[in-house]
Amino acid sequence: MFPIHDENPIKIIPWVTYTLMVACIGAFLWQFSQSAEAQNAIVYALGVTPAVIFDHRELPENLVWVPEYVTVFTSMFLHGGWMHLIGNMLYLWVFGNNIESAMGHLRFIIFYVVCGVAAVLAQALPDTDSVVPMIGASGAISGVLGAYLLLYPRARVTIIVPILIIIKTFKVPAMLVLGGWFVMQLVSSAMARGQEGGGVAFGAHIGGFIAGMLLVYFFKRRDVQLQIPFLHFHPWKS
Repeated sequence: MFPIHDENPIKIIPWVTYTLMVACIGAFLWQFSQSAEAQNAIVYALGVTPAVIFDHRELPENLVWVPEYVTVFTSMFLHGGWMHLIGNMLYLWVFGNNIESAMGHLRFIIFYVVCGVAAVLAQALPDTDSVVPMIGASGAISGVLGAYLLLYPRARVTIIVPILIIIKTFKVPAMLVLGGWFVMQLVSSAMARGQEGGGVAFGAHIGGFIAGMLLVYFFKRRDVQLQIPFLHFHPWKS
């Protein structure tokens, strides 16, 4: 299931969303223009490694390109492959513009970065000795999804669903798309628990999403109202 469009108009040009996408794509093209050895060095030098940021380990001197705390931010612009990049950019393209419109440019970029930091902590804190580097914009974008769920749960989202060799398109409420996505992260995280080595940072997805839901109230414009997905209030009338 992949979202490709939402029927949710915006009132601004979301240049921050566009800039983030260009930065991620540019960083990816730079990564994969390097040799395999250099690509590996980039991941370790600019990705965020829990054991390093919590001072349990140190990187080799040749991989210390920036202070360890800076990798929390540089990691958000790196990706592990074309599908990793395309998936993240697709979600940012569909949902990021409306959240930027609801917050304004400056507050949106701050919100995005804070959600990214929360996602890193959610993935790193359960295992601060991990030497597996994390890269990707998924955690920050998960925060955007969490905010969208509370702001526009009933917005219609066009999704594509591959059924064997046939691709079908459907229009469904955002609360089903994003609620389903979050449940999948929870299930996948539970199934991946205990596994060693690299893989998908489901903890970062979950942490970013929850951070987005918690922070959206403080970052949205005053004239933008939160909505409670799946619930309809019908007060008694006297």
